[in-house]
Amino acid sequence: MSSTSSTSLPSLLAVFAHPDDESLVAGGVLARHASAGARTTVVTATWAADTPRATELAEACHILGAGEPRMLGHADARVPHSAPGRPRWCDAPLDEAVRELVAQIRDVRPEIVVTHDAYGGLTGHEDHVHTHRVTQLAIHAAGLERLYPDTGEPWQPSALYLATHPDSAVRAWAGPWAPTGKTMHTVPDDRITATVDVTPWLDRKTAAILAHRTEVTRGAAPALIAALPTPERERLLGTEWYIRHEAVSMARGLTGLLP
Repeated sequence: MSSTSSTSLPSLLAVFAHPDDESLVAGGVLARHASAGARTTVVTATWAADTPRATELAEACHILGAGEPRMLGHADARVPHSAPGRPRWCDAPLDEAVRELVAQIRDVRPEIVVTHDAYGGLTGHEDHVHTHRVTQLAIHAAGLERLYPDTGEPWQPSALYLATHPDSAVRAWAGPWAPTGKTMHTVPDDRITATVDVTPWLDRKTAAILAHRTEVTRGAAPALIAALPTPERERLLGTEWYIRHEAVSMARGLTGLLP
């Protein structure tokens, strides 16, 4: 871990589709980053701010040290009542979605952005896939002064990391995942560019996942974690994998907490 002072550590913005994605997918890196004194922020695309899941998201972000979450307030593709009167995130006009995220990027001004991979992570959820696409577009648009000039001064993040799982992770996840009956979406191991040991922050990551009590109750992914003994949780959650997106300019020579 970098010994640089907290004021010069790169700030991190995590952009995910649903409340709980930030904890399940990147909770270890968020906690690790925040514990080193760096500024971390979470943007969540779906669910309205006056719902129980928004309250759970705020609790999880507090546990991870990520501050108050920023919610775009679109409807979950599979839960229409998640944001009454708003379009589903995956149906929102692309230009509108990119504009919303550009405004967040220009306001937060992060050095590092983390989001879903092109498959939408293990589940392949359509909101995850859409978040990946919108984030890639917004990363580039945020740095162009003639695009969305009313959303703030241009800002170009230095690195984009896609949270993912390698093919080899199937061995660990196959047992707990089997009851869902869903296909796991993974990438070849040689595509991984950053493997992060987050076991020192596993307690925080697990607590943040379990803060999403609605999902635990309804048997979603947090419920799988809640049912596991501690050694099994460490095996599944103690490592996080990322793909560095090479299309993002690295001209600043960023040295961050992600390898």
